[in-house]
Amino acid sequence: MSTSAEREDRVLERIEAFRRRRPRLRDTVISLSHGAGGKASAALVDSVFVEAFRNTELEQLGDAATVRLDSGERLSFSTDSFVVKPLSFPGGSIGHLAVHGTVNDLAVSGARPRWLSAAFVIEEGFEIARLREIVADMAAAATRSGVEIVTGDTKVVGRGAADGLYISTAGVGLVPAGRRLGADLVRPGDRVLISGTLGDHGMAVLLARGDLAIEADIASDTAPVHELVAALLAAAPSTRWMRDPTRGGVGTVCNELAQATGLAVVLDEAVLPIRPTVTGACDMLGIDPLYVANEGKFVAVVAPDEADAALAALRACPGGGDAAEIGEILAEPEGIVALRTAFGGSRIVDMLVGDPLPRIC
Repeated sequence: MSTSAEREDRVLERIEAFRRRRPRLRDTVISLSHGAGGKASAALVDSVFVEAFRNTELEQLGDAATVRLDSGERLSFSTDSFVVKPLSFPGGSIGHLAVHGTVNDLAVSGARPRWLSAAFVIEEGFEIARLREIVADMAAAATRSGVEIVTGDTKVVGRGAADGLYISTAGVGLVPAGRRLGADLVRPGDRVLISGTLGDHGMAVLLARGDLAIEADIASDTAPVHELVAALLAAAPSTRWMRDPTRGGVGTVCNELAQATGLAVVLDEAVLPIRPTVTGACDMLGIDPLYVANEGKFVAVVAPDEADAALAALRACPGGGDAAEIGEILAEPEGIVALRTAFGGSRIVDMLVGDPLPRIC
């Protein structure tokens, strides 16, 4: 006869197995949650796009694909679309996001961002003066990021068909010889770092809509992270893995890591760097800041013996003053993200469900 402890262990094993399963697409129509970066997004990508385009590089589901040329050189290639509402918000605009988003995807893949393309879908009636402002923001962001926008496309659609302006960018970067990052390199004992505060961008955009009657001094953190990444890699050459926590926030990217590795990501609530204004706004709205997007930060997993050097390098670099070690990688519970709470307990951090913050990037 099995003991109570054995029965409990079996139940926990079934729960963990269920949580590790990739979400299945059961919907028949698209909803906003399919664009939130959480479970619905994962189900859509797996069941529609990966199933149709299946190949080894795509199936890794990284921020960018790394491809090898016949010459032996490696390129990192990424693409993204931006549909943020409103088009401008404290700290930036859709123009800044369109450049920083793709630059950052290349940077966290280990590449040096070099060239971008830009495609514009413009609604009939959109003011040309406003378009000039946004394009000027893109130009400034590209200069700051050390990249050039070398090709593009423009389409115009009828009134009411594009909510003003949508922008898509693609980017190419060069991957230095010998550099490799990937979830398969992550090991128990590794440390989890973040380059700065959580949730700034998502809350800035949400409050900028003016629908919630909440006033708070919160600005988007939209910025390129390539210099921070370079500083980290110089100080911690054995860095395992990096991602920028955009849609779905830190909670979602950590779940993606846990699922890819089969290891546990254990975060420490007491050391999560969150601005008090962001914490206050999230509390008022009932939103967990772990799921709120950033657009100028990244999460990295580094070897334990390089963690202190990596953190010091980030904090010494402009934009990295709030960098923190926020957790560690453990062998168990397999495929789970857990949060050690400030009260001494712990809770599971599941992948984002639904879309509490639509149209933020």
